[in-house]
Amino acid sequence: MRFALGLVFLAVTFSWADAGTPQRKPGLWEIKMQVPGMPQPMLSQQCIDEKTDDLMHSQGPDRSRQQCRRNTMRRVGDKVIVESVCTIDGSTATTSAVFSGDFSRHYRGEISATFSPPLDGMKSSKQTLEAKWLGPCRPGQKPGDVILPGMGSLNMNELMRNLPQGTLPR
Repeated sequence: MRFALGLVFLAVTFSWADAGTPQRKPGLWEIKMQVPGMPQPMLSQQCIDEKTDDLMHSQGPDRSRQQCRRNTMRRVGDKVIVESVCTIDGSTATTSAVFSGDFSRHYRGEISATFSPPLDGMKSSKQTLEAKWLGPCRPGQKPGDVILPGMGSLNMNELMRNLPQGTLPR
């Protein structure tokens, strides 16, 4: 289930990058993702700079595993709405996300998706994302470093750069 949720998040993230939306303030961000039915939120900390999201977008998910025929972003008042229809591992994922916040100190997102046929046994998913800027990245951290409590850290820039063509981590 975490893999499928990760793909939904990636689909929304890459749609977001395509749209030229507000950039997050460089530094260390804490992201808390809450999924109904899970006893506790998934937490991560990400060190970013101006180029991090651009690199992740340019190295984006493998198009043989995820192909989007619709990626849209629009502003409605102080909200950013991202919608996509993507094929992921043979399933059509229809995703809608609404983001709000100032993106320099915090933002919030509500993400929902449906899968037809079900993806990894999942017909639909809902997630709430709360992100807050913590300050400068920690000494020794590089842009792209992601810390997953209890799981260690990884560098998304290096991971995306080193993926063999035509693959996406599972």
